[in-house]
Amino acid sequence: MVRRQRVLIVDDHKDMLSMLSRLLGSELNIEIVTTSSSLRALEIINRDRVDLAIVDVKMPKLDGIGLLKKIKEIDDELIVIILTGFGTVEMAVDALKLGAYDFLTKPVNNDRLVHTVKRALDYKRVLEEKSVLEKKILQESLKKDLIGDSRPIKDLLEKIAAVANTDETILIRGETGTGKELAARTIHRLSKRAKGPFVAVNCPAIPETILESELFGYRKGAFTSAVTDKKGLFEEADGGTIFLDEIGDIPLSIQTKLLRVLQEKEFKPLGDTKNVKVDVRVIASTNQDLEKKIEKGQFREDLYYRLNVISLRMPSLNERVEDIPLLANHFLKEYAAEFGKALTGFTSDAIDYLISRQWKGNVRELQNMVKRAVIFSKGTKITRKELESSIYENPCSDDVLERLFNIDYKTAKNKLLEKFTREYLSNLLRKTNGNVTHAARLAGMERQALQQLMRRYGVTPSEFKAVG
Repeated sequence: MVRRQRVLIVDDHKDMLSMLSRLLGSELNIEIVTTSSSLRALEIINRDRVDLAIVDVKMPKLDGIGLLKKIKEIDDELIVIILTGFGTVEMAVDALKLGAYDFLTKPVNNDRLVHTVKRALDYKRVLEEKSVLEKKILQESLKKDLIGDSRPIKDLLEKIAAVANTDETILIRGETGTGKELAARTIHRLSKRAKGPFVAVNCPAIPETILESELFGYRKGAFTSAVTDKKGLFEEADGGTIFLDEIGDIPLSIQTKLLRVLQEKEFKPLGDTKNVKVDVRVIASTNQDLEKKIEKGQFREDLYYRLNVISLRMPSLNERVEDIPLLANHFLKEYAAEFGKALTGFTSDAIDYLISRQWKGNVRELQNMVKRAVIFSKGTKITRKELESSIYENPCSDDVLERLFNIDYKTAKNKLLEKFTREYLSNLLRKTNGNVTHAARLAGMERQALQQLMRRYGVTPSEFKAVG
């Protein structure tokens, strides 16, 4: 059933209110509300739904043009028709610039007024239908990016839809592998900045010594190897969005400079005396307890509050178990196409295994498991055995661990991490014949981040390229 549209008539002459009410009420199937006070009109608009307002210009306390401004501040989509006996061309132009739908002069032509109101209400209905359609399209679009029908994921999608077109800073929290960067990219794509750049910064992957110059850039001569000017990532993101992944790992020295960017929208590149202005939306993520880091003096409290304007929490995969079959089948189709496998799905025991398993690495762990199973699959369906055999084993043998137990914890941890990383990178590049882009895709990393790890651990792709 189509609802009756509501029209508010504002005029300080009661006989005009009565005449307009009778005229519009007899010609149109609408609900009419009248008031002789512009201040009372604002109360009505703030309290009730109004589709269209007919406003007289000459009124005490707040005239029609002033009322038009106030109305547009409250509801920019409310249609306003200005009606006056003292109209000038300049006044009409000003009213239309302020957002008036039309400007009519008294004595009003009854047929023209009815026609104008009818046309305006039709336009209002089209706007509402367009808004409903856009919301449906938005929800469908979101479902393609963040897959799932569980209550936690539906709540997340609603929040993303609500905040995407604002320009507020967002902090995305959640465990590793829950899809924080995917959520950030989705927010950017749905925002008014969608045509601008999206710059993702993997904060832990950039050594502390160069993080500042990477973020804020430098000028020629700022240090020995600075032979040319270099734009920082914030400047690269001008007009778009910068995503600071794992913000909790940024050192305190850089946190201070980051705070200034958020407060003043400007920063000073290394070696420069002038500030650079940027128009950037900041989305940050963390899997850490920032409140505890603040207590320990490892994270600035003022920066935390600047980042945490809007907070989104990514649900863990264990909180959305019902989404696992949907996700698994999505990844199966994706990788079956990529690797040229004629796979039709999973066996029932494979799905049972996926649902019953604990996912410490969340969606990323599930994605990698399905990818490996697809690569090594032999039949038309992925079996439980293929899923289980795709799990990586501990890269360190017992005798290696035994030797590590005889040294201090920090040294042992660093040696183990170094051994694991070198073996992981070597195995990755061996599989891809030294193709770094393919290796980064398999690792679920940005190409730049993988190259930085390779340089840090002395692994070169040329060693793994096939000969002949």
